[in-house]
Amino acid sequence: MRNVLKTTALTATAAGLALTLAACSSGSSDSGASADPNKALVVAASPTPHAQILKFVQDNLAAKAGLKLDIKEVSDYVTPNTSVQDGSADANYFQHQPYLDDFNKKNGTDIVSVEAVHLEPLGVYSKKVKSVAELKDGAQVAVPSDATNEGRALKLLADNGVITLKDGAGTTATVQDVTGNPKNLKFKELEAAQLPRALDDVDAAVINGNYALGADLKPATDALVLEKAEGNPYANILAVKKGHENDPRVQKLAELLHSDEVKKYIDDNFQGAVIPAF
Repeated sequence: MRNVLKTTALTATAAGLALTLAACSSGSSDSGASADPNKALVVAASPTPHAQILKFVQDNLAAKAGLKLDIKEVSDYVTPNTSVQDGSADANYFQHQPYLDDFNKKNGTDIVSVEAVHLEPLGVYSKKVKSVAELKDGAQVAVPSDATNEGRALKLLADNGVITLKDGAGTTATVQDVTGNPKNLKFKELEAAQLPRALDDVDAAVINGNYALGADLKPATDALVLEKAEGNPYANILAVKKGHENDPRVQKLAELLHSDEVKKYIDDNFQGAVIPAF
């Protein structure tokens, strides 16, 4: 079950956050059209950079637009979607469309994208080598364990000549789809949030941009190789439960996230590690 959390301390954290979100529910069992426009919009978001961007909106743009935001930071890739599905959050901001498609399919949820906001390039990081070419025979490489990000990580390695993938292997590729492995790499599949902490124990790790930033890694300079932005389908999105797309609070937030002010904030503060997708 690739998009379910591994058994880690994050499980307890996620459960606690789910209870917090439930306690702060905005009553989003109502349809989007009938939602109270004066009630705070509860948004579940990964701490970096999603919650940072939302806090910029909250501190600088929301009041003038007549929008109240209640930002709930969540450190895993499951709780934000289950919270939107059960109504304890109105929206989330942490994932890309391929991950959402896979999550909906495997969990029977009906969460939809409102807008694409930014891209976080995936990168290969290491404390032991200075290039992917230096990886030794039998080196251990950690990759994200959720379905779409594992496929994305393996594609990054394949694009840089480290491995070869089976023809037709797409966004849900797994280590079983590796057909060429000249360095006999050993893959360690970990929940995405664990990857920065694993750098001391593995030869290299493929890390999502938000978790790299949260670990004080600078993708533009620290990554051995970095995902290209051109033609990349992995832009992170603002998402809601189906039927809530027209909630006026959601529409206001989507508009603010696509503002010139947010674009400048992203460019100034993340310097290429996070790229506006609008």
